[in-house]
Amino acid sequence: MLDKPDVDERLLAAEVAAAWGVDIADLVFMPVGLDVNAWAYRVDTSDGERYFVKLRRGEYTPAAVLLPGFLRAHGVRQVVAPIDLPDGGASHGFGDHRLLLYPFHDGGSLWGRGLTERQWIEYGEFLGRLHAVTPSADIAAVLPVETWRSSAGERLRALGERAAASQVLGAFWDRYGAALRRLSATVDDLASRVTHGRHVVCHADIHPGNLIADGDGPLHVVDWDAPILAPRERDLMFVFSQDFGDHPIDAHCAELFRRGYGPLEPDQTLLSYYRSERHLDDVAVFLESILNSEASAESRANDLHWLTRIAETVAGPGYAP
Repeated sequence: MLDKPDVDERLLAAEVAAAWGVDIADLVFMPVGLDVNAWAYRVDTSDGERYFVKLRRGEYTPAAVLLPGFLRAHGVRQVVAPIDLPDGGASHGFGDHRLLLYPFHDGGSLWGRGLTERQWIEYGEFLGRLHAVTPSADIAAVLPVETWRSSAGERLRALGERAAASQVLGAFWDRYGAALRRLSATVDDLASRVTHGRHVVCHADIHPGNLIADGDGPLHVVDWDAPILAPRERDLMFVFSQDFGDHPIDAHCAELFRRGYGPLEPDQTLLSYYRSERHLDDVAVFLESILNSEASAESRANDLHWLTRIAETVAGPGYAP
């Protein structure tokens, strides 16, 4: 989130220090991510260590807390998992919020600069390992299961009326509203035609923005907020779509990815469903964020940029999810 949360940062730093037993020298807000209910901070300690703090309004899902550690324990080394509290567990309460503490990895996300050839292979290796993991009964019990019943269309219909009447979004809705309603119908049609394939553990948001690396160094995979049991195309959509990151896949990168992942023939209907449903869901998220009366002008402008980028893609004559 670009806007700071309405919390006392001195109390936040003291809470983190007491909960995890770290001596905090500085707490630095990081304006990253688009989740309106989550905020990020970097913690600098007196002994030179760095950590990443995630603050969430409300509860984390059990899967978001438990799955990353389970995956690291089963050899998926790229996973960035929360650090356990001294008394057990990983999530700590802070008023109406919950905290998770993570290792901090330098280098930033790969959304803007793209992956190197070696990293494309590792990207494939990571997803191949992830999709091969068999969850324990405890983990499977807390993982959501794909149903192909998206709420995004209903949310779009509810928000569309507000957008049309909004000073900020009125012109946008006049231009793109019809295309977005067609997108909603497309999602419903594709959902009725998908093949209910074998379910695997999916990250569900595995675009380059959630891949952290320093130069050509190893990948670190973050943002495990919404994992799901679903066909592997739920993740592969981010790899083979042209919509995610400033340096999307080409034929050469696809070959490198397959070298890491292994034999791969994705189901095209599933890829189309997941691409169109993600577009629709993102549109609903951005509309709601822009219409939030508490959002800053900077946050609204950023959300409108991404919303318009999606709408232009959807409204284009060649759009075919």
